[in-house]
Amino acid sequence: MESTLTARDRVGVQDFVLLENYTSEAAFIENLRRRFGENLIYTYIGSVLVSVNPNKNLEIYSKAHMERYRGVSFYEISPHIYAVSDNTYRAMRTERRDHCILISGESGAGKTEASKKILQYYATTCPVTDNMSTLRDRLLQSNPVLEAFGNAKTLRNDNSSRFGKYMDVQFDFRGAPIGGHILNYLLEKSRVVHQNHGERNFHIFYQLLEGGEQDLLSKLGLERNAQKYQYLVKGCCPRVSSINDKNDWKTVRKALTVIGFHEDEDLLNIIASVLHLGNTQFGEGENGENQITTEPQLKYVSKVGTMNEQYPPPPNTHTTHTHACTPPHTFEQFCINYCNEKLQQLFIELTLKSEQEEYEAEGITWELVKYFDNKIICDLVEEKHKGLISILDEECLRPGEPSDISFLEKLEDTLGGHAHFVTHKLANGKTRKVVSREEFKLIHYAGEVNYSVNGELANQSGISVICQSDSQVLSQCFHREEVTDQKRPETAATQFKNSLAKLIEILRSKEPSYVRCIKPNDAKQSGRFDEALVRHQVKYLGLMENLRVRRAGFAYRRHYETFLQRYKSLCPGTWPNWQGRLADGVATLVQHLGYHPEEYKLGKTKIFIRFPKTLFSTEDALEARRPALVLTLQTSWRGYRERAKYLRIRQAVIQSAWRGMKSRQRARCRRHAVDIIRKFIKGFIYRRYERCPENEYFLDHQRFSFLMTLVRNPPKSVLDKSWPIPPPSLTEVLQPYGIAVTKYDRRGYKARPRQLLLTSSFAMLVAEAKLKQRIDYASLRSISVSSLSDGFMVLHVPSEDNMQKVTG
Repeated sequence: MESTLTARDRVGVQDFVLLENYTSEAAFIENLRRRFGENLIYTYIGSVLVSVNPNKNLEIYSKAHMERYRGVSFYEISPHIYAVSDNTYRAMRTERRDHCILISGESGAGKTEASKKILQYYATTCPVTDNMSTLRDRLLQSNPVLEAFGNAKTLRNDNSSRFGKYMDVQFDFRGAPIGGHILNYLLEKSRVVHQNHGERNFHIFYQLLEGGEQDLLSKLGLERNAQKYQYLVKGCCPRVSSINDKNDWKTVRKALTVIGFHEDEDLLNIIASVLHLGNTQFGEGENGENQITTEPQLKYVSKVGTMNEQYPPPPNTHTTHTHACTPPHTFEQFCINYCNEKLQQLFIELTLKSEQEEYEAEGITWELVKYFDNKIICDLVEEKHKGLISILDEECLRPGEPSDISFLEKLEDTLGGHAHFVTHKLANGKTRKVVSREEFKLIHYAGEVNYSVNGELANQSGISVICQSDSQVLSQCFHREEVTDQKRPETAATQFKNSLAKLIEILRSKEPSYVRCIKPNDAKQSGRFDEALVRHQVKYLGLMENLRVRRAGFAYRRHYETFLQRYKSLCPGTWPNWQGRLADGVATLVQHLGYHPEEYKLGKTKIFIRFPKTLFSTEDALEARRPALVLTLQTSWRGYRERAKYLRIRQAVIQSAWRGMKSRQRARCRRHAVDIIRKFIKGFIYRRYERCPENEYFLDHQRFSFLMTLVRNPPKSVLDKSWPIPPPSLTEVLQPYGIAVTKYDRRGYKARPRQLLLTSSFAMLVAEAKLKQRIDYASLRSISVSSLSDGFMVLHVPSEDNMQKVTG
């Protein structure tokens, strides 16, 4: 976020806490105006997001933007609704505690769109399995249904929500959505029967007439022309250029199917019944009593609403009177203002609490904050026995017919001395001019509001008729026990007070985040900034009060790591990297920057800077330092780039040389292999010839192989029959010197197999590796051989030598 501080003169600051003149409302609004002019619609007040409705589509909600904010620290990126959504989601998963996002603002300020963006963000970024995809679709499709039945065109907004909404989304341990429910508050029921000029009824009526099939309309007894229904023509605005009711009807029907609503027929019957009731007329009967003159309309209501044709009230029914203290819309406005008072009270309380908890966690002394506590206004409205609602209950439920004037007099008697309550009777001369005799004024935290007590008492006896309907939807909306209950009935104001108390209790149990929505102009024009209107909303939303609470202590706080990472280049002791403790690094940095002790405090994990000007001067020093940093980075980058280029060239040269060497080796190996194969083939061809150059390699190889075979597995004896057959080249050497012969004994001429071995000195007769006889050549006298082919030969030796024997 700090990255845009250098452009603060043009686009303002992203966090109002950094405003130098933070107590000035004009400076606050000027910052809003600057950012709005640059289409920067989001700004922080600490952790609170302020959103200005641009009244146009901005390219900041794509899936790419969602991914940009996913998992990023809250202050590391520009303000956005996605940042609040992601921060809340991650805090929920980390802390294992319920969180809530509270969206508030005037009609047309963009609350509905903000809630849609939050749901879209969760639907897109949360882990979703096949089973959970249905739930995701239901969450997204709930909006069209809620808008159809709860939104309407007003003078300020073509899609104004006419109710308060609390949507609860439940997540499992993995962070995936698994369920949820929706509570609504203060639906503007009076809009069904009355609309101001230029406004419309709820969207669903127009959607049904424009988009419903003809058979469906005929079944419901309706016509497509909205001008024929009294409840749809009072505002004289049946069509709106920015709304396509026909397409919206298709969207609503699809959404009802997705969310699993199966009572479509009952629902459409109720909608049609309301339109028919609006066309019911009354006239004077024969005896002067009032009677219905449009009997067919009433019968159709009975038919479509599945009610009995007879309407006897059930036993022990009674009529409950609700005092409407204002003309149409003003009672709702009173409740809205009361709700805003309670939410403002909760907001200030929780903001102060979170501030105090952060200071205590960091070991920083908490300073008492002066602020306006609107509890006095809340007590004025809700205090038991003395509050405005209690007086309203007492006046509505007392015996007899209460009147508007008696109610006002009771208020004057009970609340006359209250500083925030004024009536015409109690006002001074100047104030009396703006408060009529039928009005009272409440001084809210956001300003003064007049309320009129003129109105009629609402009769609720019609509920007894509705309770008899066979419609499943109506039976769930209106319980018979509510009619037959003998307890003192609650007024509408008390019912709203109780439901609001439950809402506040729910919000107190969760860790809140806030989105404050602002409408820039009433004309719904993009680019137009109405300063007076914005100033009213700034006061109405209590933004200045919030800013004062946030700025009561320190304007800026960041974790040591974030602060040191951003500003470490400003101190030689911390640049380029700090190796010690982060707190020591930050202390070294601020000491080098010349911070005075009153300007900052060091907590356990964060640095707290009191004045924005201290941060701005630091940011300006960083901006002045940037050119040198850029030059250093450029130099380092260029050096790195050139070295990388050199290394790539060197690597290419080495690779080339290596590949050349390997190629040459492979070529030599191929040539050698070819030469060997050629010699082998030629030697094989000439293997039976005398040794010559053509076969000498082959013969040597044969000899080598034969001898290696003998080395590996030599026979046990010379005459062992397992001797391998020698190659022909060795057979030539073997045969002239060794031959198998048969020796005949001199006596008996017994044949004995022998081996005749001839050496250079003697001849030997060997049998089974045993020398039997040796004949020296020196003693050999002669050799006799047969002339026949019998192979006999006689060796003649001296008879006196025992070893000299004749053999044949």
